Amino acid sequence: MRRYLVTAIALALAGMSMTAVVAAPAAATAALATTQLPRSVRPTHYDVSVTPHLDSLSFDGKVGVHVEVLQPTASITLNAMDMTFSEVSLTPAGGKKAAYPAPKITVDAAAQTATFTWAQPIVPGSYQLEMTYTGKIGTQANGLFVIKYDTKAGSKRALYTQFENSDARRFIPSWDEPAYKATFTLEATVPAEQMAVSNMPVAEKKDLGSGLAQVRFAPSPKMSTYLLFFGLGEFERATTQSDGTEIGVITQKGAVSQATFALDSAKAVLHEYNDYFGTPYPLPKLDNIASPGSSQFFGAMENWGAIYTFEYALLLDPSISTQSDKEEVFSTAAHEMAHQWFGDLVTMRWWDDLWLNEGFASWMAARTTEKLHPEWNTALTAVDVREGAMSRDAIATTHSIVQHVATVEQASQAFDVITYSKGEAVIRMLEGYVGADTWREGVRRYMKAHAYNNTVSDDLWREVEAAAGKPVTAIAHDFTLQPGVPMIRVEAACTAGKTTLTLTQGEFTKDRPDKKPLSWRVPVIAQAVGSATPVRTLVSGGHAKLDVPSCGPIIVNAGQSGYYRTLYAPAQFAAIKDSYAKLAPIDQLGLSGDTWALGMAGLQPVSDYLDLVKATAVDADPQIWGDIAGKLASLDNYYDGDATRQAAFRKFAIARLEPLFTRIGWQERQDEAAPVKVLRIELINALSRLDDPTVLTESLRRYKAQASDPNALPAALRKSILGVVARHAPKTMRWRSVHSIWR
Repeated sequence: MRRYLVTAIALALAGMSMTAVVAAPAAATAALATTQLPRSVRPTHYDVSVTPHLDSLSFDGKVGVHVEVLQPTASITLNAMDMTFSEVSLTPAGGKKAAYPAPKITVDAAAQTATFTWAQPIVPGSYQLEMTYTGKIGTQANGLFVIKYDTKAGSKRALYTQFENSDARRFIPSWDEPAYKATFTLEATVPAEQMAVSNMPVAEKKDLGSGLAQVRFAPSPKMSTYLLFFGLGEFERATTQSDGTEIGVITQKGAVSQATFALDSAKAVLHEYNDYFGTPYPLPKLDNIASPGSSQFFGAMENWGAIYTFEYALLLDPSISTQSDKEEVFSTAAHEMAHQWFGDLVTMRWWDDLWLNEGFASWMAARTTEKLHPEWNTALTAVDVREGAMSRDAIATTHSIVQHVATVEQASQAFDVITYSKGEAVIRMLEGYVGADTWREGVRRYMKAHAYNNTVSDDLWREVEAAAGKPVTAIAHDFTLQPGVPMIRVEAACTAGKTTLTLTQGEFTKDRPDKKPLSWRVPVIAQAVGSATPVRTLVSGGHAKLDVPSCGPIIVNAGQSGYYRTLYAPAQFAAIKDSYAKLAPIDQLGLSGDTWALGMAGLQPVSDYLDLVKATAVDADPQIWGDIAGKLASLDNYYDGDATRQAAFRKFAIARLEPLFTRIGWQERQDEAAPVKVLRIELINALSRLDDPTVLTESLRRYKAQASDPNALPAALRKSILGVVARHAPKTMRWRSVHSIWR
């Protein structure tokens, strides 16, 4: 907690006038939070009324804010953007005293604030701040925005809001920072035939005549401004129930049939989360709103009780959807629903700790997918997530998971693979260190202690450490407060039937070979190949020794929960390679990931990775082969411009992949395992990129036959085959060697 105090004081001393050092709103804590607003006034409740005007892309707004003035002040400053104020008033609560005279209104577009200044100071107490204003409806996904989309009935328009991280200020003048939690009541005047949706259920709908209606939603729980939501359009809604909560999926008219899987998934996930968190979902309903369109910045948003998700990430179109699409829909829904607790019920105090939202939701989604859909065998995806994080974390431009964010403008830069994927991987490591049951107990304690309030990372570590009785905080600090990837070098010596491992901690980097390694306390799990008994230690101070009861090959980072690279001495790697087929699939994937990365960084021969490819059995886990297919297609790019060597490499790669594809075939079999369905598409994509004539010829044949043969392009293969044909079309002049196929 001291780090936040030091940072805030340093900013104040540096003269950053828009950043103040002030007490957080939760009275139970003396911790400090970053802010860009004065802390002399605190909101407790917003009454919001809006009337959208699509023809002019504007809206009329009126908001009454219950505020507490904490110290004498002559002005109130809050966030406002693209707004014009027509009236502002301040009245003491209870209405027994006259309102203050109208204030001077000053709008600072650069600071995204509005300041109301009175001729005399406002004494501490409770007040009602009323503001009447107009705002803009945007065409990009921030603030209140419109999306145009085509239907069979013609072009349509719908309104949605997107506020994270700092765009609620485009919709209501507000204290638009996560630590300023308040309750909200929203009212909207809308076309009577359209559906309006917000965080809470509709409390009342009045017919105003002239085709208009007034919709008022029930008061929300205490929450941050960025979680407020409003949507309006020609929608339809499907519902179900789970543990007393109404769950809905809202789509454009005509698309609700594509929401069945998302609805069923939400029902199962909500029940699972109620149990896991030990705190039941507190709102009466939970909608997921499917929106046409897309954004380059996000696919879904966790508004409390009203998750916003683009259609491609929520709906399953039976004409083109694949097994991977289905898994992605489930994962996205599970991620956003995890936020209903980690992010909405308990919210990070400032954007420094964004990972408390995103890393945890990513980990929770992966854990829940694995539990509720074991037939998908998604446990191995944890290695892919870690690999993505390590790749980014091993270069000079990386950053720590917990990073200082001075302004909300900087906060948008924090939504990256470090926040999400490294956060997820570190949580997985810590759960493995303390045990799944203990970790869950710590999370439950955290939820109960901080519901409806704001936290920093140490609040979570404190609860997990209390449940575990282990130095969780120290380890967590090493992995969240500094950047980089630990590397464990492994030496082994066997005597009297046991192997003594000497573990030395360094740092894996792809672009700084002479960098002085940072220091981490690293939980390590080792296991003899063929043994079911892991052995654990904590590498601290850079070194550790570990005895394993076997003289055979030893796998370090067994189970792959650790966030580090493992570099074996050459003799050890050779022994493990010879036993590669005996490793658990997750360890096969982890070993190949390390070998690939270390080879690319020049720390061991790149050919070691190809040796593992050759050692992979045809009946290995489909996800192992999917990873191999992707890496071989990637490696092929290195040979562009060198036709002779590329041809030799492609011969090797196709010889490994083609027999596997012949084995699983183009046609999906009855009761085929989900990972095989995914692998089929991965192999088609990889072999086509390797210029395999068999796959190219069959893809073109199926494409040409689709008009006469309804089975030529089954839904699961449609996108892949169309992609192959598009990539290899002769007019691109890119794949000269395959032109004859199209003639």
